[in-house]
Amino acid sequence: MSTTRSTTPPAAPTAWRATPRRVPRPARETGQTTAEYALVILGSAAIATLLLTWASKSGGITQLFDMVVGRLLPG
Repeated sequence: MSTTRSTTPPAAPTAWRATPRRVPRPARETGQTTAEYALVILGSAAIATLLLTWASKSGGITQLFDMVVGRLLPG
């Protein structure tokens, strides 16, 4: 008499899930995160442009560069 053993593991209980279920968003909220990221990037670019324009007109970039090079290469 031959008995065969099953090599497959038992099935997991149905009440437990390894990964949480994703709750679908309402249709009006789809793409909202993308739009928020886009607004943050546009705001950051605008601030960077204003900062660079101000620093270029005031000579701040030249002074900063001269100060860094002066400390790295004394002489």
